[in-house]
Amino acid sequence: MTQALKVTPLNAAHRAAGAKMVDFGGWDMPVNYGSQIEEHHAVRSDCGMFDVSHMCVVDLRGENVRGFLRGLVANNVDKLQVSGKALYSCMLKPEGTVIDDLIIYFFNENWFRLVVNAGTAEKDVAWMNAHNTATNAGISITQRRDGAHAYGLIAVQGPNARAKAWEVLPETQAASAEIKPFNAVIVDQTSFGEVMVARTGYTGEDGFEIAVAADKIHALWDALVAVGVKPAGLGARDTLRLEAGMNLYGQDMDESVNPLNAGLAWTIDLVSERDFVGKAALQTQGQTEQFLGLILREKGGILRAHQKVICAQGEGEITSGTFSPTMQQAIALARLPLGVAIGDTVQVVIRDKQLAATVVKLPFVRNGKILVA
Repeated sequence: MTQALKVTPLNAAHRAAGAKMVDFGGWDMPVNYGSQIEEHHAVRSDCGMFDVSHMCVVDLRGENVRGFLRGLVANNVDKLQVSGKALYSCMLKPEGTVIDDLIIYFFNENWFRLVVNAGTAEKDVAWMNAHNTATNAGISITQRRDGAHAYGLIAVQGPNARAKAWEVLPETQAASAEIKPFNAVIVDQTSFGEVMVARTGYTGEDGFEIAVAADKIHALWDALVAVGVKPAGLGARDTLRLEAGMNLYGQDMDESVNPLNAGLAWTIDLVSERDFVGKAALQTQGQTEQFLGLILREKGGILRAHQKVICAQGEGEITSGTFSPTMQQAIALARLPLGVAIGDTVQVVIRDKQLAATVVKLPFVRNGKILVA
């Protein structure tokens, strides 16, 4: 017996807009609304929005939340000292591999908010609960995806995203106009109640991720459409994040991958004396591969995950690949042997052929600009 797909509070809006729906990790989600390419270009040049309500908001409350998170995640939550500041981090197994990547928001010493990936939410919360018990931290861990306190989430992304969001949520402008990337504010907004506006996203463009009560999200979506924000699906989301060199959990890293080999060293604090789950394993293993970009230089194939990369130093593997709508070239993220250098030519095995590709530094595209050639 097949299990019914989960739906977000915006499912009816997607279907009414004629979206092509797919099974995305057990969720019924829009892959596009007609043209994935147009949706991609809208985000790079103007403004688009994504339903990200399948992501799970988790509130951690209690006197020991900071101490709890110090030991739970690889990045150092002591960097979070100003209310609304956010931090990207991985949560690791003792073996040093990635349970999930997540964003942590600090609001006060008794309240931190996490946003975790859709497909890993149950596993993540179970891991947090076990750590809470094991450390006797005594904190409360509350999911905000179901029930009376559920949130809906919309990511409004692109060079005009913030201006468009303020048209719909004018009462948030004063509080959010000056916040820097990776910061958030919570505002009581007459039309939509409590609104969390975070200057975060997954596209390499500026914008906001906006959380409101699940029963208000459909009205917010419709209001954004009315001011010219283009709905975009999972297809554009993937090409945008890949151009921006951003990891996708389950594809570029997972419970079998050391994050140092997935380009995530910048999210891991091995310097401070603070201990955390997985630290000893990372210190023992170190980095054994590097995470770089590839641009295909020969015609005859598209770059895809799991393709073998032949380098002078040994073999690597593509973790994510696509045709870049912005660059009009085939691009990929890859784990490659140490010693491979930016500018090197490598061979990608595509079916029965070996095609030349250039190794480049990530990201490929950021804020509408192509950064590699």
